Amino acid sequence: MKILQVTPRYPPQSGGVETHVKEISERLVKRGHEVTVVTADAGKDGERRERRSGVTVRRYRSIAPNDAMHLCPQIVMAVRESEADVVHAHNYHSFPLFFAALGIGDHRFVVTTHYHGGSANSVRDHLLSLYHPLGRWAVRRADVIVAVSEWEREQLRSDFDTNATVIPNGVDVDRFAKAKPVERERPYMLTVGRLEAYKGIQHAIRALPNLPEYDLLVIGSGPYRETLEQIASESGVEDRVEFMGYVDADTLPGLYSGAEVYLTLSEFESYGMTVSEAISAGTPCVVRQAAGLRNWNKKDCVVGVEELTPEVITESVHTAATREPSPRRLPTWNETTTELLSHYD
Repeated sequence: MKILQVTPRYPPQSGGVETHVKEISERLVKRGHEVTVVTADAGKDGERRERRSGVTVRRYRSIAPNDAMHLCPQIVMAVRESEADVVHAHNYHSFPLFFAALGIGDHRFVVTTHYHGGSANSVRDHLLSLYHPLGRWAVRRADVIVAVSEWEREQLRSDFDTNATVIPNGVDVDRFAKAKPVERERPYMLTVGRLEAYKGIQHAIRALPNLPEYDLLVIGSGPYRETLEQIASESGVEDRVEFMGYVDADTLPGLYSGAEVYLTLSEFESYGMTVSEAISAGTPCVVRQAAGLRNWNKKDCVVGVEELTPEVITESVHTAATREPSPRRLPTWNETTTELLSHYD
């Protein structure tokens, strides 16, 4: 089968959607399918084609203020001229999905929305509001709409009047469970994700004065880093917060495994892939009870927080540190790929 994946960004760019598309694409190739990824992240280097782990990647230039939205009309022709049996577009919150819908023609069309309903950035939130009629039209063009969580399915039903199929993000359990823990001089907490205000890392930093036994490792890059560094300085903990930027895939599992507690305090998530990675590595979690992250509160090793005060976060970290995660019954990427194939067919 020839499969065309359409996504705003693709590795080595990092993020939840990027990981999702990479994991399913490489597994589809291993099962004998021909996979091409069309992405809008060519940047200043210009349009180019490359091969990554058997996947053909076609990168186009786009207009992407703050590395968001990715206005890339070239995708219309890329989809229209494709000989794919299935076109699978990802991420409602960026324009490539809409352009894929414009070019779809008679192709079978699958959409995974990764929909979280809003943005903490007021400008982007306004743009999403203006985009809603177009995005709604694009999503409703799909033969199959996929949500990655029950929460997301309910949001799609409410905001788009559609019925989606839930296929959760997977995780490579063995990769994280077998990782050798990173050893450091002091115990540390960990957070992983793009450095944006809505991700809530600032709340973890402000709680750090109440948690003198821990350092905080921050993995990821983004426009909010300078503000986070300032918050760490104002809180008197700049010597205990380490901004690690991008961390390669081979190093990341050991950092999860070595952490005493993993924190994700994001306001907008459709799933929370990093939580499953932390649990797979045997690390308990403190998770904000918002959007799709609410689904993780069912796990014994996850402590949910409604309030983001330093006192509540501190208490939650101490509670989580006493719990022992079990990666059993977490969905795997192989299961995700198998279920997607049933809908491609």
